[in-house]
Amino acid sequence: MRSAKFMDMCSGPILRKMIIFTLPIMFSGLFQLLFNATDIIVVGKFAGDNALAAVGSNTALINLMTNLFIGLSIGANVAAARYCGAKNITELKKTVHTAMLLSVISGLLLMTAGLCFAEQMLRLMQTPESIIGMASDYLRIYFCGMPFMMIYNFGNALLRAAGDTRRPMIYLIIAGLANVGLDLIFVILLGMSAAGVGLATSLSQCVSAVLIIRCLMKESEDTGLKLDLRELKIHKDKLLMIMKIGLPAGFQGTVFSLSNVVIQSSINLFGEAVIAGNSAAASIEGFVYMAMNSCYQSTLSFTSQNLGAGKYERINRILLSGLLCVVTVWAVLGLGICMTLGRPLLSIYTSGEAPIEAGLRRMLYVCGTYFLCGVMDVMVGSLRGMGYSITPMIVSLLGACGLRLVWLGTVFQIEQFHTPDTVYMSYPVSWVITVAAHVICFFICRNRLRKKMKKVQITTLS
Repeated sequence: MRSAKFMDMCSGPILRKMIIFTLPIMFSGLFQLLFNATDIIVVGKFAGDNALAAVGSNTALINLMTNLFIGLSIGANVAAARYCGAKNITELKKTVHTAMLLSVISGLLLMTAGLCFAEQMLRLMQTPESIIGMASDYLRIYFCGMPFMMIYNFGNALLRAAGDTRRPMIYLIIAGLANVGLDLIFVILLGMSAAGVGLATSLSQCVSAVLIIRCLMKESEDTGLKLDLRELKIHKDKLLMIMKIGLPAGFQGTVFSLSNVVIQSSINLFGEAVIAGNSAAASIEGFVYMAMNSCYQSTLSFTSQNLGAGKYERINRILLSGLLCVVTVWAVLGLGICMTLGRPLLSIYTSGEAPIEAGLRRMLYVCGTYFLCGVMDVMVGSLRGMGYSITPMIVSLLGACGLRLVWLGTVFQIEQFHTPDTVYMSYPVSWVITVAAHVICFFICRNRLRKKMKKVQITTLS
């Protein structure tokens, strides 16, 4: 099944191949965030700080609702990568058709939930009355694009499993350019404010979905990735395999987002200026996170393929290469750019001095220690690639989410600590503890895998 479009992850130099594999994922993520940032910039500059706060206040809620199903795409990536590594074309085809049908079902469920419960969920987050109308309009329109978003994410995961990260990047850039153009038309020319941003995003997601479906339908049969709409079917064993990895990953992402919703609700207590500054800073930090997350994605795919090929001895080197990449990315983007150019970057989003100062406070605590989050994610990628998804989920939920919620329920409630700074401090504190726990779990799970490998070898010899 190997062609110039796909990468052999199971032989040759690991670091060089991981860099080649990671860069398109990184650029895809950065372009996606750049286009998403355009939403915030356009609405902030041409519709005012209230519209900016309306769009920004939805971020944590959107992540909360989508992360469970995006986690399933991670399961599809791991399952497909295993079959790619083992060169099992028949099982790979079944995985592809199960995953793509699952993507449509996931998208429709999300769209229905967003349309029915948008305003109720925003009220639960204590969204100010001054922006709740615009925020609910944006959220409903945004969720109309959920089926397309899920189709692209699952299709992207399948191509990435086979080593193709270039074409998904190209499709994302095309869709992103459409998003920017539509932002300008709907917000500036038609004066649609936050609703215009949501409509532009939904239509651009449709573009990316069409491109990824076309790509899979035109793929050759011998790759195992060809999509035939007549063969769309949920294969029970493949669904269970996807869910074994994907559900814990998605549940982890959902609970992480739940903690972020609580954090957003805490930030909402400090008014529109702090909300706007928090939204702008989070958007900037998102560029660093997305670049670091590409190292997680490459560690996940490389580990999965090598496990499928029986190349257990390469797993430690894959993890070390992933950690080197993620710390380097943070040093360049987190320290070299974001921390140094925080004020001019924030001024792109808003001209108000109060939101800029609020944004700088967040970046000091979060972006300055972001490498800890990157290290945590790479450790999780290695564990999931080895087939351990529940263990990192439990560690992350207790170490990161649980601690943040306890922090907000105790320290933040003390009068002298009832400040945005205390809210932001919950991030680095939780990352330190969670990273330490993941390191311990990696060595435990790696030893278990080594014992399994020895048993297989003994069985084969006998």
